[in-house]
Amino acid sequence: MSQANSVWIADDDKSIRWVLEKALTQAGIETRCFENGDELLGNLESDVPDAIISDIRMPGIDGLKLLSRITAAHPGLPVIITTAHSDLDSAVASYQGGAFEYLPKPFDIDEAVATTQRALQHAHKNRNLLPEQAPLEATEIIGEAPAMQEVFRAIGRLSQSNITVLINGESGTGKELVAQALHRHSPRAAKPFIALNMAAIPKDLMESELFGHEKGAFTGATAQRRGRFEQANGGTLFLDEIGDMPADTQTRLLRVLADGEFYRVGGHTPVKVDVRIIAATHQNLEKLVKNNTFREDLFHRINVIRIHLPRLSERREDIPKLMQHFFTRAGNELNVDPKRLRPETEEYLCQMEWQGNVRQLENTCRWLTVMAAGREIHIDDLPPELLERPQGEAAPASNWQDNLKRWADQELMLGRDKLLDRAVPQFERIMIESALKYTHGRRRDAANLLGWGRNTLTRKIKELGMGGSDDDDD
Repeated sequence: MSQANSVWIADDDKSIRWVLEKALTQAGIETRCFENGDELLGNLESDVPDAIISDIRMPGIDGLKLLSRITAAHPGLPVIITTAHSDLDSAVASYQGGAFEYLPKPFDIDEAVATTQRALQHAHKNRNLLPEQAPLEATEIIGEAPAMQEVFRAIGRLSQSNITVLINGESGTGKELVAQALHRHSPRAAKPFIALNMAAIPKDLMESELFGHEKGAFTGATAQRRGRFEQANGGTLFLDEIGDMPADTQTRLLRVLADGEFYRVGGHTPVKVDVRIIAATHQNLEKLVKNNTFREDLFHRINVIRIHLPRLSERREDIPKLMQHFFTRAGNELNVDPKRLRPETEEYLCQMEWQGNVRQLENTCRWLTVMAAGREIHIDDLPPELLERPQGEAAPASNWQDNLKRWADQELMLGRDKLLDRAVPQFERIMIESALKYTHGRRRDAANLLGWGRNTLTRKIKELGMGGSDDDDD
């Protein structure tokens, strides 16, 4: 066996290996690097480190298969999975396969070192076998943005749990999709997933919806009816917009969560149930508790683990993939070819605020699938409400620094390099075109506006292949 605090790194990216090796060595951790998983596995036959850091996508055996082989042969050996291609399936598969942690690239190097140190502490304390899981089915949750990676990691961590979860997020952010994913990747996956929106049910019918009723319990109750709790027995009950639940129903719900049993409306025989609760709301429940409109004891009962869903405007880099997904789905439903966005249309849509979040984006894709004449979507094909901005709302490109930062973040997340080689010429081209347009083609005036000399402007135009004669200005 190798000496304490040794970490093996498997990654086909030489720069990643170098950065991790340098940072961990500075932290007093012995490292050993491998270009692929097969090489690492071969060395495991004669030596075993205290922890392993592995990429998912590598030549030969991939990181998830490597993880499976390691956990089978060396129970308790912590493995940290890293990947530049982050999605829900890889996050959940990593945790369910026994990963100690999952780090989407580009990761913060200090976080990577701290995570490795925790893994080493874990290795010294606990060598228990980590469970393997069956292959995961496809998910509809799409997201490469850092905020969505946190959601994926939370779902992965909770995949072996029956614990109560509270999902926070604005309307249209996909709270029910997350609830379904939590159920699908839980031990209750084979049992029912029942969803109920508190805001959509009249208050006088809510208790009957939740707990059912006996025949004759009230006018119109012509037969016994099982409520959502009974329907979800053994599975998961998703209570959406729980902040809209009336006070008396809150009291009954609290008793069910405490005792695991309830009475149907008009009934006298207790009904036992085993149900996992996942609740969701767009409201600030802490504020509702302070205003005495939501029970504090119920809040603490459901606020065990909280997952926050970001607004679509906080994950703009996901918009192109989301729209591609929605266009494909709408095309399949309507038996037509999926629509495609022109580059300028995609840029325009990525800069919008999307007050209705992912739901508004999906509805827009459905509208375009039906209403747009051609297969390619131009800006003037968009619905009128997306072209007409409310008074006082800034145009989407008004803050170019934020747009530039989003572009840079997205390019780096996709693993692309030499950003300045592409960004600076485009920036200069746009500035030159705008200045020449403003001066009606007069280069001397345009150069003054840009802070350049006339010769510099002429040289830039030639370098950028913008054409035009050298004397179009005077």
